[in-house]
Amino acid sequence: MKKHLWLVAICLVAFVAGYSINSKAISDTGYRVAVVDVQALIQKSSQVNALKADQDKKLEEMKATVDRARQDITKETDPNKIAQLEEKYRNDINNQKLALDNEYNAKLKQIDTNIKSIVVTKAKEMKYNLVLPKSIVLFGGDDITSEVAKSVK
Repeated sequence: MKKHLWLVAICLVAFVAGYSINSKAISDTGYRVAVVDVQALIQKSSQVNALKADQDKKLEEMKATVDRARQDITKETDPNKIAQLEEKYRNDINNQKLALDNEYNAKLKQIDTNIKSIVVTKAKEMKYNLVLPKSIVLFGGDDITSEVAKSVK
């Protein structure tokens, strides 16, 4: 009988301890969630605007190359030279396009990394545990876009 009493007491103590620990874990509300409007940050970024302007300028240069190629090809009458010119300009334009795309993607990736690091730094300063893009959140979270935008160049 004494063994059963001890067993019941141990089970009771284990139950109370488990319930208390679970209750503490559930009642801990220290988890904070923030949301950031990534599109607004990108639009306000001077780096992104400079990249767009540079991209537009380089596209104009590429368009000038295409116009020059058309003029040179229409001036030529020899079919062999026309084929050579077409091949030359096609390669030039493809190389320009590839270089332009690679440079644009590299700079865009660098800007994206920079914005993400600013968001992380600001969220840690403000003691947030989780930051989500505003576009995927239907409800909840504190909007910290304006605070982050102050730090984005």
